[in-house]
Amino acid sequence: MEEPIQQIITDVLQGNKEKYAQIVIRCEKFIFNYCYHMLGDYGEAEDCSQEVFLKAYRGLHTYQPDRPFEAWLYRIAYNHSIDVLRKRKVTRLLPFLYKNDRDNNHVDQAIDHKYYNPDVLHALAVLSAEERSLLILRCVEDKSYQDISLILNQNAAYLRKKFQRAAEKFRKNYVRYEEEMPIESQRSRSRSKNTISKS
Repeated sequence: MEEPIQQIITDVLQGNKEKYAQIVIRCEKFIFNYCYHMLGDYGEAEDCSQEVFLKAYRGLHTYQPDRPFEAWLYRIAYNHSIDVLRKRKVTRLLPFLYKNDRDNNHVDQAIDHKYYNPDVLHALAVLSAEERSLLILRCVEDKSYQDISLILNQNAAYLRKKFQRAAEKFRKNYVRYEEEMPIESQRSRSRSKNTISKS
């Protein structure tokens, strides 16, 4: 049975610094995935996630136990990712595949970390970092709006409306770009989609 995260934090703060490695091991996968989807680059995601855990260690004394530790860690990851994005001249965005939703009720997507769909990247270019983070947390990480509200420090009802607006913005730009594509590129993209849907 895993030791409670709160107990590990208490031990670290009391001087048992070696136990912090247990926090890293337990949380590094989801923090790396988040950074990767925010930044769209494997190497930058590795550097970012390492910096997140370093910042978390240095600021562990500021963590409030009445708040979920995971939400606190995501918040650090979000802030650091924003810092990285601000330093970039060209932003490579979230690599996820978009599937048309006839009812326009949801953003239906499949994730493949090795596949970069130019249609999707173009459509996402209009989104702010906050909107992109919201899409990642909701669609990729499958977080509830309540969880996201703790991470982004915003009202859950507001985030739900913001998600719908961001999804619609993405949807419109995706369709616009698709209509502007040369016929041969559309065929090529269609073949790629069919290949991925079968895998």
